[in-house]
Amino acid sequence: MSANTLAVMTPEGGLSRYLTEIRKFPMLAKDEEFMLGKAWREHEDSQAAHRLVTSHLRLVAKIAMGYRGYGLPIGEVISEGNVGLMQAVKKFEPDKGFRLATYAMWWIRASIQEFILRSWSLVKMGTTASQKKLFFNLRKAKSAISAFQEGDLHPDQVDIIATKLGVAKDEVVSMNRRLSGPDPSLNAPMRVDGESEWQDWLEDTNAVSQETQVAENEERSQRMSLLQAAMVDLSDRERHILTERRLKDDPTTLEELASQYGVSRERVRQIEVRAFEKLQKAMLVAARAKNLLEA
Repeated sequence: MSANTLAVMTPEGGLSRYLTEIRKFPMLAKDEEFMLGKAWREHEDSQAAHRLVTSHLRLVAKIAMGYRGYGLPIGEVISEGNVGLMQAVKKFEPDKGFRLATYAMWWIRASIQEFILRSWSLVKMGTTASQKKLFFNLRKAKSAISAFQEGDLHPDQVDIIATKLGVAKDEVVSMNRRLSGPDPSLNAPMRVDGESEWQDWLEDTNAVSQETQVAENEERSQRMSLLQAAMVDLSDRERHILTERRLKDDPTTLEELASQYGVSRERVRQIEVRAFEKLQKAMLVAARAKNLLEA
């Protein structure tokens, strides 16, 4: 699936208008999403794929807003997120029992982060795994220790962040200076001639019905139960590597795990892939068994 295959809207014609238009696409019920996913996967139904994409454009915009502090046009960030969304739809397997949004979030974030890294000339020069990790986690690390002051960090703060993220102190100082520009205010106008502010377009995550919230909580609980049950089938090493690489907000690098286990980076990657495949298979079997019991 490519941008040419799906005529997906883009924010290039005006961000305010784009955000207004994507709100018109209805959200999909679980059963409807499942049938559309089957239609695309089994019959390459482009209309089904189009509905899956357009119903999740608001999710992309919401995630993209979280990256507005990197000095890039938010419209371009959203466009890159849409590319990630289309990749997620292309690889979506509805039979596994997960909602598309849960799966797509990984693809959307990955696409946006790669775009940001490509766009930052200072970062493109010799970017290492540790620098990339620092680039996307420094703000959160500073917030955790209440380091809100402008300018250079205090040496004690540098020590804490370097230890937490597993990077060199001079890299923390350097990256902090690169990212020292202030975030755009949420009260800033979206257009010079408009009255709308950025905060007007942030989705209210609490604006859902009680029934929807209960259903989402139940689905989340079911996913966690299936995940915990499937993890039992993994060895201790597989479980640890999979958790560190795929289930953490701040994934551990292949280099770090390779050093910990005394093996190569490629070997760690192989174990990760094998563990993930075993986990998917176990969760699918468990989900099917549960559906048979409830039928």
